[in-house]
Amino acid sequence: MRYVPSPIPLRFNLVYTATANPSGRMQYHKVRPGHSRERISRTEFISVFNTQNILAVRPLQEKDSPVFQLEFYI
Repeated sequence: MRYVPSPIPLRFNLVYTATANPSGRMQYHKVRPGHSRERISRTEFISVFNTQNILAVRPLQEKDSPVFQLEFYI
């Protein structure tokens, strides 16, 4: 998946991330830019992904890793 940055700055309130820790287990976070980063459950992450209006999705790829990671902006 190729990431193309937006030339227009986005206004968003929350960023949700799904990233792999060094052992390969997925961790899910809700980030309020400039304020806090809170760990959330997989169920909450999926629920928000399926129900909220998403402004942008950014894939996060590490070199030589098959793990699919992403963040999305609300």
